[in-house]
Amino acid sequence: MYSDQVIEHFQNPRNVGEITDPDGVGKVGSPVCGDMMEVYIKVEDGRLADIKYKTFGCGAAVASGSMGTEMVKGKTLEEAMRITDQQVAEALGGLPEEKLHCSNLAAEGIQAAIEDYRSRNGISTG
Repeated sequence: MYSDQVIEHFQNPRNVGEITDPDGVGKVGSPVCGDMMEVYIKVEDGRLADIKYKTFGCGAAVASGSMGTEMVKGKTLEEAMRITDQQVAEALGGLPEEKLHCSNLAAEGIQAAIEDYRSRNGISTG
């Protein structure tokens, strides 16, 4: 049912936790299943120097948060904003149809944290 990548990222999630003085925070949830995710970012020189997440959700949500944060760590804000839920799901080797909405949490949470950072710093998205 789940790929080896999903199982690995669920059993050994990366970047779990909270940044105590984040530059941006994104909070998102899925009305489909009640899963929630918070993403915390630190930005240095226009790049994601650090990223952490906390989730209240299923194994697919945990794995998606882990993979999504790994995919954007060290990237520029513009690169990170382009991450899609489909890219997260593909990097995990696919998700069952009924769990695809879980991959949305990671991409949406990352984008929301970057938008929060931009808002806090008066940066226009152009």
